[in-house]
Amino acid sequence: MILNYIWIGLFLLAFLSAIIQALFFQNYEVFSAVVDKIFEMAKTGFEISIMLTGIMAFWLGLMRIGEKAGLINVVNKAVGPFFRKLFPEIPENHPVLTPILLNFSANMLGLDNAATPLGLKAMEGLQSINPQKDTASNAQIMFLVLNTSGLTILPVSILAYRLEMGAANPADVFIPILLTTFLSTLAGLIAVSIYQKINLFHPTILAYLGGVSAFILGLLYYFSLLSPEELSTYSRIFSNAIILTIITLFVAFGWRKKVNVYEAFIEGAKESFGIAVTIIPYLVAMLVAIGAFRASGAMDFVIDQLSLAFEMIGVNADFLPALPTALMKPLSGSGARGLMVEAMSNYGPDSFVGRLTSVMQGSTETTLYVVALYFGAVNIRKTRYAITCGLIADFVGIIAAIFIAYLFFHQV
Repeated sequence: MILNYIWIGLFLLAFLSAIIQALFFQNYEVFSAVVDKIFEMAKTGFEISIMLTGIMAFWLGLMRIGEKAGLINVVNKAVGPFFRKLFPEIPENHPVLTPILLNFSANMLGLDNAATPLGLKAMEGLQSINPQKDTASNAQIMFLVLNTSGLTILPVSILAYRLEMGAANPADVFIPILLTTFLSTLAGLIAVSIYQKINLFHPTILAYLGGVSAFILGLLYYFSLLSPEELSTYSRIFSNAIILTIITLFVAFGWRKKVNVYEAFIEGAKESFGIAVTIIPYLVAMLVAIGAFRASGAMDFVIDQLSLAFEMIGVNADFLPALPTALMKPLSGSGARGLMVEAMSNYGPDSFVGRLTSVMQGSTETTLYVVALYFGAVNIRKTRYAITCGLIADFVGIIAAIFIAYLFFHQV
């Protein structure tokens, strides 16, 4: 419903802005500019969705190799003690742990569309052990907030969009997204733990969180000492090295477990076209509305006014053109994706704004959409504090994305 009002509002404001441009500034070309932009963005949305098929096929194929090779069992053993502390309501070795881990794995690899059916399966499993069927359980809220905070190790879809938009090095946002999404996930975890009175200082939790936090903060501190040129070079090298290592590990693990790696890959890759086709109407819908809004001059007006306000208080306002992506993200993944693509199209994928929108897009999931989808699927009406904690994670993710993007990309 919210997205419906946003979509209508973008067209109405674009029309109003075009009328003002024509009546008060004699800019009669604005009408053709808006119409041309609508058709251009419709074509762009279709082309990008289809071009995603290749990269999605590759990663979905790898995911199927990992599934058949039993990687989920390895992950379960590795994180089992940690999960038992965060989800004390779930019985040990309960089958719901499998879709939960697969969902987190898909999200960590940036495969949003692959993660959704797994998340719905996990929510159904959690509902089966929920004593109050119309009210979200603690386990469901923890799962949902960790899901919406969007911990991403490998932002596949964002790298694919950047590749399609012509970025010189699509993977240069890899480490900034890793840092940002870790901070947003940590914020969501802390918020839920406070509500649920989970002891985050338990030795098991401290061991897991402490180890990951020390690594992430150490990485952030190290990169803060580098010059912009060194930062760009090292980030590119580390990002691509990590991605290649992950790919090799999937293939090697499948081979070691005597999986027919090639056939498993093909089986998973076949799902990519359906996913790409599903994305088309959502991406086209948002791109045409956003394109009309920008071509009418309305977006430039809003950004200019905000820039003046920030400049008056001495704050660098270069991040403002990326802010619409951040504000849209809690409401709609497709809307935020459209804003990210439009920003890269308008400013360039290697611009500061293009990179910042990529980091923002990868920092969190779509809180309100996920709440509606996951809780609606199991008929939960009382969401308790799920939205509050999800939005806390979103806010931290936005602030972190801005600061980290300035560290990595500003003046590069």
